[in-house]
Amino acid sequence: MTTEAALLNIAENLPDDLKIELLHYAEYLMNKSLNASKKPLAGSMKGTFILPLPEDFDTPLEEFEEYM
Repeated sequence: MTTEAALLNIAENLPDDLKIELLHYAEYLMNKSLNASKKPLAGSMKGTFILPLPEDFDTPLEEFEEYM
């Protein structure tokens, strides 16, 4: 017996309320599988944040002068 046939056999014999739970669980597993395959691609944001930095970028801020 194949997996599909076994699942169908079990699903046919379940009461209606458990069939709904089985459907929700199957949908959850499908979404989990789809989201697991969507891994972030390293470097995909390259070139997105091109900002001209001011010349005084590395100078300490006035708010932190008392700590330095």
